[in-house]
Amino acid sequence: MAQTKSAERGLSGATVYDVARLAGVSAMTVSRVINGRAGVSAGTRDKVGAAIEALKYQPNLAARAARTGTLRVGLLYSNPSAAFLSEFLVGAMDQCGQCGGQLILERCDDASSQRAAIDRLIDGGVDGILVPPPLCDSRSALKRLAEIGMPSVAVATARPAAGVAAVRIDDYQGALAMTRYLIGLGHSDIAFIKGDPKHTPAQLRHQAFEDAMREAGLAVAPERLAQGYFTYRSGLAAARQLLAAPTRPSAIFASNDDMAAAALAVAHGMHLAVPGALTVCGFDDTPVATTVWPELTTVHQPIADMARAAVTLLVEEIRRRRAGEPRAAIHQLLEFTLVVRASSSAPDGPGHAGAAARAGLDAGR
Repeated sequence: MAQTKSAERGLSGATVYDVARLAGVSAMTVSRVINGRAGVSAGTRDKVGAAIEALKYQPNLAARAARTGTLRVGLLYSNPSAAFLSEFLVGAMDQCGQCGGQLILERCDDASSQRAAIDRLIDGGVDGILVPPPLCDSRSALKRLAEIGMPSVAVATARPAAGVAAVRIDDYQGALAMTRYLIGLGHSDIAFIKGDPKHTPAQLRHQAFEDAMREAGLAVAPERLAQGYFTYRSGLAAARQLLAAPTRPSAIFASNDDMAAAALAVAHGMHLAVPGALTVCGFDDTPVATTVWPELTTVHQPIADMARAAVTLLVEEIRRRRAGEPRAAIHQLLEFTLVVRASSSAPDGPGHAGAAARAGLDAGR
């Protein structure tokens, strides 16, 4: 059978596709075995080795050497926030370009598809994998990566595992600063839209809100809490629930910008002036924060910078392993900033309280 021009023909005349066909695996898996890369089980390595021996396949070293300078970085994603993913991709692609790497994306829709998505990245020949939220908190995904010895970096997990490299901000302190800022404006009746309970930053943001309210001697009634899942649609349902109460809160703090934007939409639909009748704040500072009206007061999470830092950590780990050096699970903490915009003011006030706004900014630095 004629082979494609891209097939690497060995010195014996056989190709990687011949080896792959005989071993019952993909050509990329054969390539990983030949190049001694992680991500292939011992049983698969044995099958490939047996096929290589049977076909007397000898890799074309010149062709292989021409490819060794390129790092292939995998990105495993399943994030409901398109804004977060967009910012993350900007940073990841930028840093991959600077280090001469290629970024390969693979999506998994649910927990059951995580293993298959990881295997597709491995078959695609990646040298390491970035794991942004919410998969950064998936025990099954991280366990699978550890099992196959794949270099990986978790991004935006609030509780990074000891043996996994990670890049994050302090979500607890960020939410604490935002809640204190609202209290400083004079708000005492504040509602909170929770994020996906499976995501560790969502847990810490909620905990920080409760702690800041308690610290100020303010009670949080059950009807002032609504469950969201970091999606715009879930934010709509949560905001409608909160604003349908017999007495409305004076402020809503949502766990991310998508849900805060949804709260703004609900308020507009009810003809509530923002921030005059209702203050709305978010978290992340994704592009949606400045495309809605009024622009959102939010906690700036440097998502693009986090992606750049994650790519750098991953590339360093890949090169470290290739050099036979010990693994290093580095945890990198980036700074957040509280950004005050037009969606927040003192209760029933026409605009910002300047001193309180400045205090809030200082608290986030």
